[in-house]
Amino acid sequence: MDGKIPLMTEPAVREPVPPTGTQHTIAAHGYAATVTEVGGGLRALTYNERPLVMSYPADAQPVGGAGQLLLPWPNRVRDGRYDFDGETRQLAITEPRTGNAAHGFARLMPWTVLDRDDASIRLGLRLFPQLGYPHVLDLTASYALGKAGLEVEVTAVNVGEGVAPYGMGAHPYLTLGEETVDDAVLEVPAAEWTPVDEQQIPVGRRPVEGTEYDFRAGRRIGGTVLDTPYTSLRRDGDGLMRARLRTADGSRGVEMWAAPGVEWLQVFTGDTLAEPYRRAGVAVEPMSCPPNAFATGECLVRLAPGARVAHRWGITALG
Repeated sequence: MDGKIPLMTEPAVREPVPPTGTQHTIAAHGYAATVTEVGGGLRALTYNERPLVMSYPADAQPVGGAGQLLLPWPNRVRDGRYDFDGETRQLAITEPRTGNAAHGFARLMPWTVLDRDDASIRLGLRLFPQLGYPHVLDLTASYALGKAGLEVEVTAVNVGEGVAPYGMGAHPYLTLGEETVDDAVLEVPAAEWTPVDEQQIPVGRRPVEGTEYDFRAGRRIGGTVLDTPYTSLRRDGDGLMRARLRTADGSRGVEMWAAPGVEWLQVFTGDTLAEPYRRAGVAVEPMSCPPNAFATGECLVRLAPGARVAHRWGITALG
C-alpha cells in the first residue's frame, strides 16, 4: 500500500429503487389497483380512471400511512408498554409525538409475491420476533378485483411458540378526487365513538346520538375535524358493515365495506397532512380492535400456536 486513497469508480447507471419497492398493478372490470412491495400496501385504486383512494407518487413514501396494512396491531399502544400473560413488554416508540408504538411492524417490511394473475395478487411476510413482540407469524394479504370492486383478505398464522396477541388494521383514505372533502357526504354506520386523550388513546365510549360525531344517516362533512375511533357498527343483512363517501348530489361516491371481525373504524379527515393531501381524503380504517388493545385486551385476538385468523374488507365505486 502506498498510502494513496483509491479513486471511486463511477456508479453504474440504474433506475432508483422506489421507497415502497416494486409496484404491483392488477386490473379488471374497470378497476385498477397498485400494491406495494414494502408493507403490502394499497398505493392506488381507480375505477374507470377515477380515483377511489388518496394515492401518492411511486417515488414517495406513503403520506399519512396511506394504504398501509397495520399488523400485528392497528393504531397505538400507550407508551409502547403492555402486559401479556403475566409478562411486561416494551415495544419501540415509533411515534415520538405521542410517545407511543404505532401501527405495528409489517408496514415497513418487504412482502413477497406468493401468487398473482391479471386481476389478483397475494403477498406474504414471515414476521419474526421484534422488540416487545417475541412471536413468529406468517402474514398474507390478498387483493382481488371483481365486478364489485376490490376485496382484501388479511390472514395471520401463529407459526411460533406461545399465544400471540394480534390485531388487524388498514389505512385507506377514501376520496372523490376533489380538492377537499368539505362538501362530501360521509356515512359512518357506528352507534358509538370514543374520545381520546393527549396521547390519542381512547378514554371510554360514548353514544354518537346528538353529537358532531353522528354520521349514521350521512351528512356533509363541512369543517368537522375527525381522528376518531368508532364502534358498535351497524351491519346489513349480508353481515357487512358499509361506510360511504359521496358527492353532495349523490351522483357518485366510494364505499368501504368490512366483514364480521372488523369491529372498529378509525375515521380521520387528514387535517394534519401537508398540502396537497390535507383533507383530500377521509381515512376510513377497518380495525379488528381499538387503539391500545394490546394493553386493554379489548377485542384482541389471542392467536394460539398453529391457529389462523382472517379479516376481510373492500372498496367499491358508487355511481
